[in-house]
Amino acid sequence: MKYMATYDLMESMRLTNQWLGATAQAIGAHPAMAMTPNPMFKMLDAWGQVTERSFARMVAKPDWNIPSVVGEDGRDHLIEVETVIERPFGDLIKFNVTDRPLKPRKILLVAPMSGHYATLLRSTVMSLLPDAEVYVTDWHNARDIPVSEGKFDIEDYTLYLVEFMRQMGPDTHVIAVCQPAPLALAATAYLAEEDPSAQPSTLTLIGGPIDPDAAATDVTDFGRRVTMGQLEEMAIQRVGFKYNGVGRMVYPGLLQLQSFMSMNAETHGRAFFEQILRVSKGEAADHDRHNKFYDEYLAVMDMTAEFYLSTVERIFKNGEIAKNEFVVGGKTVDIGKITSVAVKTVEGSNDDISAPGQCVAALDMLTGLPDSKKASHLEDGAGHYGIFAGKSWRNNIRPLVLDFIDANSGIKSKPRKRAKNPANVTPIKTGRVAI
Repeated sequence: MKYMATYDLMESMRLTNQWLGATAQAIGAHPAMAMTPNPMFKMLDAWGQVTERSFARMVAKPDWNIPSVVGEDGRDHLIEVETVIERPFGDLIKFNVTDRPLKPRKILLVAPMSGHYATLLRSTVMSLLPDAEVYVTDWHNARDIPVSEGKFDIEDYTLYLVEFMRQMGPDTHVIAVCQPAPLALAATAYLAEEDPSAQPSTLTLIGGPIDPDAAATDVTDFGRRVTMGQLEEMAIQRVGFKYNGVGRMVYPGLLQLQSFMSMNAETHGRAFFEQILRVSKGEAADHDRHNKFYDEYLAVMDMTAEFYLSTVERIFKNGEIAKNEFVVGGKTVDIGKITSVAVKTVEGSNDDISAPGQCVAALDMLTGLPDSKKASHLEDGAGHYGIFAGKSWRNNIRPLVLDFIDANSGIKSKPRKRAKNPANVTPIKTGRVAI
């Protein structure tokens, strides 16, 4: 029962705040209050709306909400999400574009398991759908997975990627975003030795900690300061009685969210205060910029304790990937065995999560890969979020990635115009990510 009471206490606090928000909204919106000219009641209603929405979103998995995509014929084509492989800790899903011929590009987006759902890549998926068949790793919330399903650590994560790549075949183009970049690299190297014919055609690594020691950030500093015993004592709890994973040891999403918010508490506080003012004035909308961002940002998921702890210990503290000493299923994975998969790295100059230098380090590890199959890109002025979902991705990085895919798959691509980032644009920091 140790830590289970703490988990339920956090959930109780969340529910209490959600209830307070709903109550304030009901009181402030009551017709009797409209008869009183005091603006306090409008503010009460606005505070209630924002508070109730915020705390309710913390335990709700967002929808993909990609209804259709415009085809080359100018028509809207409906999107159907298909589960290709279903596993206890994560599925391989495909976004089928109905009534459209299959695209020659086949892309596997490897979503991070770092506290948010795979829907964090919604805008990335939407940007790729017009030009490719898109698959995504859809990781499950650990709180909903029964203890009987066993453990899930970074070795299991890597073997999931191996299985997904095998299922999709050698004409696949893998794009790994942030946290899974080192594990996607390891999975590719694993296939290079165990099943070379199943290797993907290209591997694009975006803002991932291949070598965390290459450039220090708050994330790497934290990993160095805290011992594994301290981390386990501070961060790990047992899932409470409300969920199917009751008793499972996890790193709770609510605890992760607290750390996210505390990194830029003043920025978040100002954002919510301004949103309350907009709601009180009738200037806010259900899908305005604030709600669009925070509906996703506040939706967090639990990670299994073994995955979180093994990531910190083996990737950040011991640097097993960077030292080429990573072991999967008792076998040491040799990154140098990759000899035919074209690899591209993408970094943002303002990335405060995976700083420039951490991801491009992968290219030096690929000793068996010719230089003609290596590429890198540093996006000037881009933060962590921007390199896979913001303006930098849409205007510059996406075209470069598609060109890289085409150049290493024999696909003849049409020339694409690339927009330059305005020199005076400063990324908006919002906790763990930057727009």
